[in-house]
Amino acid sequence: MTVMAMSIPSGDVVGLCVEDLERPLVSDDANIGQGQSCEPTRSCDLEGSRLQPEGYLSSPRNEGLVHKQRLPSLSPGFDQGSAVVLDVVTEPLEDAYVGQTLKRSLGSNLSFEEQKRGRKEELSPVAKVSLLSPVSKVSLLSPVSKVSLDGNRAFEHASKDFSQQRSCLTLEFISGPSQGTCFSIHSIDTSKLPLTLGRVSPSDLLVKDSEVSGRHAMINWNLNNLKWELIDLGSLNGTLLNSQPINHPDIGKRLRGDPHELASGDIITLGTTSNVYVRITFQAEYHVPFGVGMACDPMSLRRGGKKLPMEDVCYYQWPLPGLDQFGLFGICDGHGGVEAAKSASKLLPEMVATLLSDSLNRERVLSLNDASHVLRHAFSQTEACMNHSYEGCTATVLLIWADGKERFFAQCANVGDSACVIDIDGNLIKMTEDHRVTSFSERLRIKEIGEALKDGETRLCGLNLARMLGDKFLKQQDGRFSSEPYISQVVHINKANRAFALMASDGLWDVISMKKSVQLVLQTMERYSAERENVADKIANSLLSEARNLRTKDNTSIILLDFTDSSGASSCRVHS
Repeated sequence: MTVMAMSIPSGDVVGLCVEDLERPLVSDDANIGQGQSCEPTRSCDLEGSRLQPEGYLSSPRNEGLVHKQRLPSLSPGFDQGSAVVLDVVTEPLEDAYVGQTLKRSLGSNLSFEEQKRGRKEELSPVAKVSLLSPVSKVSLLSPVSKVSLDGNRAFEHASKDFSQQRSCLTLEFISGPSQGTCFSIHSIDTSKLPLTLGRVSPSDLLVKDSEVSGRHAMINWNLNNLKWELIDLGSLNGTLLNSQPINHPDIGKRLRGDPHELASGDIITLGTTSNVYVRITFQAEYHVPFGVGMACDPMSLRRGGKKLPMEDVCYYQWPLPGLDQFGLFGICDGHGGVEAAKSASKLLPEMVATLLSDSLNRERVLSLNDASHVLRHAFSQTEACMNHSYEGCTATVLLIWADGKERFFAQCANVGDSACVIDIDGNLIKMTEDHRVTSFSERLRIKEIGEALKDGETRLCGLNLARMLGDKFLKQQDGRFSSEPYISQVVHINKANRAFALMASDGLWDVISMKKSVQLVLQTMERYSAERENVADKIANSLLSEARNLRTKDNTSIILLDFTDSSGASSCRVHS
């Protein structure tokens, strides 16, 4: 079993003997400097690719921008759908090297009660949205199954009928050297259980902490009582559950401890500094009706350097709560910090679900095969709810719905430079518009509002983007900034087509053109054509590796939708 943890670069541990598996490491600052950032010129044109509007596309209808009043909060009930939010390390992490045993040092500054209270406080919504019919909350307000670093927690829907539901365990490192690492696993994934946590392989979830033993603790699903259980594996520095030790009383003999039941909201402490927040959700069995792959990497300014702060957030939810025909996939790339990206990734799915829960809106989308008004209003309401004065983000969302007749419809909306492309039987369809200051379309828009850019002017107030969500202070200072999204045409996808959609933040597009990326996807599909599981994931990770090899110097997040894969994707998955 292989588990990827976002905060542990490959190659950190080498030449370990058997004893090293149980001996913690010494943290050693390598003092690796970061180079200067740069912005390589990139090309997002189709490089001669063919568009085929007759067979696959329909034009969106023009809708005016309607500003809605901020709406009341959502219903807490939720029993449908699934969502994944990928939101990784927000601070550079120190590298660890093999050395002598490091005994535990002073504990964290916050007590367990303070930490747990802090996590609960983060559950409170910062924006409120009403529903015309009961729809569950998403992200910040959302009791969907999701993974996020900001502490906004999904609720636990306790079900009496376990035979029709499954449990999803999510672990999030909220402090320590591996802070930001997230991992989720289902109770039905028996091939991946039990899950071992430790500093080095063969542990399943690697923890970059010098106080953690090689094989420190284990988590398993107890089929008898249908509960998750935590067991200390005789670690040197011990394991705490809600500040209480659970290791064997005879610490000197390094014996395995007794199993302890886990509950949503618990905090596991490995050693003294690595605190892990536990979230447990119960979900009905939902599968996305096509393959979904996700991959991300903060990247570094130079090979071997420290990871950059991660400001990307990517997520998906299928189906949207109460809307079995609809699903949403999105990427937000933050600047000035990650908070705006987190807020947008939470609010956008909620706004879309809210609008589609209105039967008139929903029937209009299904009858006209056009969701332009829904996407436009969702962006408008999201922007109105975001109170980020000095942070902003790109936002690219792909709304997909099914007609029940072996067809899917896809429509994209975006602000910024996170892009999406769909390939249908070799026909490339660009689904987004580039909103960098240097793009022709943006310079033309700015010229039309009467404030043309000067020749050679490539930034507004220091930013290379002219459209984004958030950045309220800059928008007050300069009227050329905008949050109005570009809305794509509607793409028709038959299940008989060989089709896929690729979404990515600019870390990919800075080093790989759209045409080249599509070629790489097709080549990877061919390579894994004989395999039946996780093909979309392998394609996404292959693209990520290519971007890494080409020395991209920006956070990179990728979502790959493979419409030829009918096996589907399970919910509550995170790859980092």
